[in-house]
Amino acid sequence: MSQKVFAAVQSGEKQTKVKTFDLPKVADDAGLLRVEVSGVCGSDWPDYKKYIGDRILGHEVVGYIEKIGRFAEQRWGLKKGDRVALEEYLPCGHCNRCRSGEFRLCAATDKWNGGIRFGFTTISEAPSLWGGYSQYLYLHPNSVFHKVPEHIPANQAALALPLGNGIEWAVNEGGAGPGKTVLIQGPGQQGLSCVLAAKQAGADCIIISGLSADEERFKLAKKFGADFTIDVQKEDIFKRVKEITGGEMADLIIDVASGGPATVTAAIDLVKIRGTIILAGKKHQEIPEFYSDKLISKYITMKGVRGHSYQAVERAIQLIASGKYPLNEMCTHHFGLNEVDKALKTVGGEGEDGAIHVTVNPWN
Repeated sequence: MSQKVFAAVQSGEKQTKVKTFDLPKVADDAGLLRVEVSGVCGSDWPDYKKYIGDRILGHEVVGYIEKIGRFAEQRWGLKKGDRVALEEYLPCGHCNRCRSGEFRLCAATDKWNGGIRFGFTTISEAPSLWGGYSQYLYLHPNSVFHKVPEHIPANQAALALPLGNGIEWAVNEGGAGPGKTVLIQGPGQQGLSCVLAAKQAGADCIIISGLSADEERFKLAKKFGADFTIDVQKEDIFKRVKEITGGEMADLIIDVASGGPATVTAAIDLVKIRGTIILAGKKHQEIPEFYSDKLISKYITMKGVRGHSYQAVERAIQLIASGKYPLNEMCTHHFGLNEVDKALKTVGGEGEDGAIHVTVNPWN
């Protein structure tokens, strides 16, 4: 009799059931991961609110190589027992995007246009185990890995991708560094990751804005290196940034806020001439009163970004391993496999309070 695997399967809009699957056979070019922990990404919540078919969510996955084919062992440079962080992308490996290092933009892993990726693909696609809210996860031949040192606690290791996003957006795309004033809109896990990235890159001044409910997140942002926090419900953000910067305004603004589009239009007024605005927080609606002439008159660069490069995740793991920052304080909630619904609703604001980074242990 084949070994059974337990996994939390999305079975409807904001509905989850724990189901059993057969442990898949592993071909020479594939593998199997024993999931240690999986983080709950903020993007899992909008995915959970819509139903496209039964699927196992979860793409911030850390675990151990349980089985590995002989060809995969050579291609991946891994062996059984290695501890790894898994990227969500399943790129083709041969297109221009892949060959130039931008595999996250490969059409083969574009979930919005029929591509497959971890934490999104339905169980109808054999062998079904495509998500991290499962005891085991199938390792596709095109999987992308990062080795994880054993001394890193599992819940902190699951920060590799969100912190990789922060490094990608703040530093690689935004150019945060010495001499720069950085304003981050939104103090969630991605915003806090941007604070860490900007601090590590040597930015002169880091400001983070949010709501009154974000008081505890503001305290953690200060520990991560933020110089100023702004509660936009109590302070005029434009006046406050003008005061902090001596009228110069911010060199770089990173919008990771999950609310409406007001932060986008505000960023245009808050950035300095020849400044840069990074848009990373989806609004899921059109932006009214978007006056594009201001981009021209202020010579503003505005970029949309998503995901992380391979090198950004490598740097994130190095930063986590250093123990330089109190990342344990970012890891606020931990749930078992039977509590995946609660974990997702906690991230979405419908569960437990005070969430920043939430993890699921499929063996609890």
